[in-house]
Amino acid sequence: MTRFEVRFGRITERLLHQEGPVAVALPRPVVERPMRQRQADISLGLGYSGEDVTAVPEGANMGLGCGNPQAIASLQPGETVLDLGSGGGFDCFLAARAVGDTGHVIGVDMTPEMITKSRGNAEKAGFGNVDFRLGELENLPVADGIVDVIISNCVINLSPEKGKVFNESFRVLKPHGRLAISDVVATAELPDDIKKDMAFHTGCIAGASSIETLDAMLRRAGFVNIQIKPKAESRTFIRDWMPGTKIEDYVVSATIEAEKPLV
Repeated sequence: MTRFEVRFGRITERLLHQEGPVAVALPRPVVERPMRQRQADISLGLGYSGEDVTAVPEGANMGLGCGNPQAIASLQPGETVLDLGSGGGFDCFLAARAVGDTGHVIGVDMTPEMITKSRGNAEKAGFGNVDFRLGELENLPVADGIVDVIISNCVINLSPEKGKVFNESFRVLKPHGRLAISDVVATAELPDDIKKDMAFHTGCIAGASSIETLDAMLRRAGFVNIQIKPKAESRTFIRDWMPGTKIEDYVVSATIEAEKPLV
């Protein structure tokens, strides 16, 4: 079992039991509210609308992430969308509404528990244009050149082989296909104690790369028109991921956009 599998397995266990630090924008007063309301409040804080929160099947929104990739994806009817690290299916179901019956959404997650959960959510709500697949981000179970848009919310940072994730993303995208990702980036060198602490890994912090490193990885994969935009305001909720650790001095949420060239 790889470090990534151990790390992601621990995250999944915490998600299913709704305990422990996982990358969520969780202001302290929110903790005292009922779980479903907490999850809704978190998503609203990340930039999702009230309509987004109520439009998905119950249980799909797990109150996770560090942004809203839907806001930068500009999804169009008929497009094929791939969600990297689809979890309970929240972003997949929102994307399915945007692309309509003529579009298609693929969610990939490496944990059987999440695939079971998301497939159950899709069946309950009658989503026929969403397909959840078990697989790794570094070895996507997706054919070459069939995807218009790749979205992801605070998952790629967990991979110790981000270069492979971007290579695979490039492979499955159509020419002129695009990335629309929300994730955390490092704004300063992480101390060794943070890098080695599993709690910071499961909190989507210790695996964060710098903007310069991510830019270089994306270019090596073949992407063009790369834009990585840090969001300074995210330090407010990042502070609440690990209170008292000053982690907001080292990482920040960012939007990551890039395109696969036509030739």
